[in-house]
Amino acid sequence: MSHWNLEGMRVFGLYLNQFPVTGKVELSRVAYGGEVKHHIALETPIEVYGAVRDRVILEHGRIQKVWEN
Repeated sequence: MSHWNLEGMRVFGLYLNQFPVTGKVELSRVAYGGEVKHHIALETPIEVYGAVRDRVILEHGRIQKVWEN
């Protein structure tokens, strides 16, 4: 597994640089332009500007903590 591939790991980070989220990485991918993005299934849904989300996409730089499962 590559150091950027966090699939199956539990992570904590900031969505949109302001909403704290914790969840399991379902997919790690290299996006157009070379930036790594992680698709996260949230442990607890969040409300973002009136919409409830149970999944988010985080840029690699927004991940603050990683746990093994």
